[in-house]
Amino acid sequence: MRYDEPTFKGWGKPGPLPPGATGSGPELEVGETLDDLCGFFRIFQLEKGHRFSTDDVLTAWYGKIGCPSARSALDLGSGIGAVGMLAAWCLPGARFVTVEAQEESVRLARKSAQWNGLTERYEIRQGDFRDAALLDPKEKFDLVLASPPYFPLGSGSEGDHPQKVACRFETRGGISHYCQTAARHLERGGFFSCVFPVSPDEQHQRVKEAAQSAGLIIVRWRPVALREGDRPLLGLFGMMRREDLPESMWAQGWSEPTLIIRKKSGEVHLEYRVIKLSFGFPP
Repeated sequence: MRYDEPTFKGWGKPGPLPPGATGSGPELEVGETLDDLCGFFRIFQLEKGHRFSTDDVLTAWYGKIGCPSARSALDLGSGIGAVGMLAAWCLPGARFVTVEAQEESVRLARKSAQWNGLTERYEIRQGDFRDAALLDPKEKFDLVLASPPYFPLGSGSEGDHPQKVACRFETRGGISHYCQTAARHLERGGFFSCVFPVSPDEQHQRVKEAAQSAGLIIVRWRPVALREGDRPLLGLFGMMRREDLPESMWAQGWSEPTLIIRKKSGEVHLEYRVIKLSFGFPP
């Protein structure tokens, strides 16, 4: 099957044509779907497992605007590869390393990387990113990305699929571990982009404490409301190492206006439509 149709409902698809789009990619297996990701890129997912979401899109977008000239990028807890591959589409000259513990997610990510023609610059390592053997202390990256699990184990319903559990709940470390690892592997002047809940307030406080403990400064953050008029549920956070910033920036970062995903009518907000366009998504 070919996936090289250049338009979709009046929208012209941007970006390179990967090998999978012309029929040279890995085959779809039982229980899998092959879904649009960005431009002509696609992603393999389980029908009943974890699926990529708005959180992943926003994490990659915030990383791109925070470090638009990244030559190297690290994706922590990379799951099925959505965040990393979205960023790779936007940063065609960058080298990527991703780390993911779940064997099934790694298998899917490797299929997607092959389908999208990324294998020469996109390394997928399997294991817990807290394991020092997976990342050499000398490995440094201009950009670090993370869409970590949001909740401690036992704090809610864990779902009906093991892949979903590890994506939602902190089975292999929480936001503090992500910040610590990012700080260790950021290149001088590098940027760490992550998404995390800001409601209730205790969740927002966890991010701020995790950043401070890791020696990171939140230089910018943006609240995200899923619907116009609702309280923001998520926050996008851009962090840098304290040692890479003048002392005048240590005390307070830039609080950006709320990003609204959908208007009260249910229609996608114009700003988010424009963000989607910048990532090769139909508006």
